[in-house]
Amino acid sequence: MPPKIRFGRPEIGHFEPYAPGRGIEQVRKQYGLKRVIKLASNENAWGTSPRVAPAVQRAAQRAFRYPDGASTELREALARRHKVSPKQVIVGAGSDEIIELLGKAFLRPSDEIVVSAHAFIRYRMAGELMGCRVRTVPMKYLRHDLEAMARCVTRSTKLVFIANPNNPTGTYNTLSEVRKFLSRLPAETLSVWDEAYFEYARKERDYGCILENHLASSRAMVLRTFSKAYGLAGLRVGYGVAPSWVVDILDRVRPPFNVSVVAQAAALAALEDTGHIRRSVEKNLEGRNALCHELEKMGLVFVPSCANFLLINIAPLSGREVFERLLSQGVIARAVEEYGLPHHLRVTVGTPEENRLFIKALKKVIP
Repeated sequence: MPPKIRFGRPEIGHFEPYAPGRGIEQVRKQYGLKRVIKLASNENAWGTSPRVAPAVQRAAQRAFRYPDGASTELREALARRHKVSPKQVIVGAGSDEIIELLGKAFLRPSDEIVVSAHAFIRYRMAGELMGCRVRTVPMKYLRHDLEAMARCVTRSTKLVFIANPNNPTGTYNTLSEVRKFLSRLPAETLSVWDEAYFEYARKERDYGCILENHLASSRAMVLRTFSKAYGLAGLRVGYGVAPSWVVDILDRVRPPFNVSVVAQAAALAALEDTGHIRRSVEKNLEGRNALCHELEKMGLVFVPSCANFLLINIAPLSGREVFERLLSQGVIARAVEEYGLPHHLRVTVGTPEENRLFIKALKKVIP
């Protein structure tokens, strides 16, 4: 173990940092390219609401002041949207921060969390950071096996993390599955439902959304984000809706002033523009269908998705190999070997032009 690591907590020695998608300018310089498209991080290819830029400009004039540490106005707006008390809402620098806060606030080495294989990696990282046991349950047809996850819950299980829809598979669990799972969960275990891609998935009639179906309870917390459909990935705003006692505990460990003045203003403006969300979802569906059609023509297998990305099986090639080849063509996709999917590639649904360039590049790099 490197000498510097010895001064840290033992858990840090084997802790791998999260690997974000490659940046456009980085790839442009590395390969000497004039044009690079990024389809790696599931951002909204259609950008932000036109209401956001003016709100950001106004907020920037207050940049010399600390932000409202509790994000009060945004909390209240979100509470009105979801018909809950502001005491049930917490705002973070992306939902990533709230996931980490859950670990810091609730987990000890003697505790356990339950996660699914191939689920968003940040859940496992939250448990590993705190040195607790992470019980990983295999997926069933690349979907969360909620029955198996419920069976894995023990007296030591503090948290169960469920991404619905899931990243990187794009799959979802149905309302009946969600209800059955909640009925089996012990009172002392908190389930955390990450609905980062809710806006896209809600078109599925049987999608098991917690908030929309009024399933939130003393045993359920829901995470949402402004980074996907709302197009604010660069400003880092996420939120959680939970029982007030959960929010109270998280607020005790939440860093002060964690969401900037500009980010709070942008989120408020984006939240009001429901038309932009509707149009973004419709364009995503058109683009996703077009991508599926082209992939089928190429004979490639992909996972049916309800989100704004597709998981493509490119076996026998490795995802990392195809990822590197695409970079040379000016396309940034995402290899997902860290999710236990070494022969898959995840690609975000882009604009029609971006989708066309991706398919053109993919045909060049796959024999």
